[in-house]
Amino acid sequence: MIANRDALADSSTHRTALHCVEAGIRAAAPDNVVRERLALDGDHLLVDGNAYDLDEYDEVVLVGGGKAAAGVAAAVEDLLGDRLTGGVVVTNDPEPTDRIAVVEASHPVPDAAGVDGAERVRETVAAADAGTLVLATVTGGASALLPAPADSVSLADLRAVTDALLDSGATINEINAVRKHCSALKGGLLARAAAPATVVGLLFSDVVGDDLAVIGSGPTAPDPTTFADAAAVLDEYGIDAPAAVRERLEGGATGELAETPTADDACFDRVTNHVLANGWTALDAAREAAADAGFRTLVLSSQVEGEAREAARTQAAVATEIAATGNPIEPPAVVLSGGETTVTVTGDGRGGPNAEFALSAARSLPATAVLASVDTDGEDGASGAAGALVDGDTVDDRRAATAALRNNDAAGYLDARDALIETGRTGTNVNDLRALVVTKS
Repeated sequence: MIANRDALADSSTHRTALHCVEAGIRAAAPDNVVRERLALDGDHLLVDGNAYDLDEYDEVVLVGGGKAAAGVAAAVEDLLGDRLTGGVVVTNDPEPTDRIAVVEASHPVPDAAGVDGAERVRETVAAADAGTLVLATVTGGASALLPAPADSVSLADLRAVTDALLDSGATINEINAVRKHCSALKGGLLARAAAPATVVGLLFSDVVGDDLAVIGSGPTAPDPTTFADAAAVLDEYGIDAPAAVRERLEGGATGELAETPTADDACFDRVTNHVLANGWTALDAAREAAADAGFRTLVLSSQVEGEAREAARTQAAVATEIAATGNPIEPPAVVLSGGETTVTVTGDGRGGPNAEFALSAARSLPATAVLASVDTDGEDGASGAAGALVDGDTVDDRRAATAALRNNDAAGYLDARDALIETGRTGTNVNDLRALVVTKS
């Protein structure tokens, strides 16, 4: 999985860090997750312990979108065989399938292929009736891959507001509040279009806390946000949104447009959502890999958020404390963390949250520590890599490293030092994953 493993593995400590993040990513792969969380028992499809009698349905279709969507589609095809009628998913990481159409589209900025694919998803669920079982896979990346612009909002409008929000430092919850109110599928609207079919959400969470309304902008979940909330996000971050977006949000806020469905909407009466994989899926596997290698383990947090370079300072401080005092865990130890940090882009360099996290931490890591920080989808922002592997020797000029961070050029700095972790697209997405390995001096 890690294409440049040999170049990165300078020591057993470096190899341990790489092994841990690789184990985490593999655990969240769709084929592994579907094998563990879904089963076929006679005529019953078992999803996370819940049984669905396939004989009660005239058709079983699978729809959805996201980075893991094609992998889920292929795995469900293998499981159900000819019991699966068909369907369509939209992804940026296609896989071969027999019964389900796979549309390749762009992420993180939506494109025309995504619009066409989203419309095919909408048409498929709109054709469903009470005799249809809709398996809806929503995975990280679905917000961009299922754009479905609403009414007067164009693809160009969506692209412009998405670009601005991604650079603003806004949280994924805030970004998705805007996306949901510019879409014909997000914010529970897929569930509304599918009613009265039975809808079973197969979710891979890439959001801290696994909020169903935020994963992929919640196409199968009630939406607690409003048009006014979305407009407030634009105001808070000073987003110069296209006129069509601003007019739609302001019109909705004044009651001119119907809000997205809330929890008491009848469209959710036959909807059940299952989070099949999340950040803990990766963390648990990484922890097991570290323990098997003979290390003490500690999960620091699965919910690290905020500016990447600032959050990294805490991780580096933990490494220093372990090396100096043996608190909160005696070395040799692996300290794991996950979450979704952000970057406010003010420079013109090349980077991403995990590259910034790694470089910021590397400025103060002790000599006995190694840190691997990756995005589990294999694409860390605009870095061109999954993340980075750093140690106390990575930064030999603190002033230059700080300048690189200031210019959002962490990946450029780390690339020159052969510290980037290269995986290519992994076919899944369950947040960031970091493995901090601290050995005895």
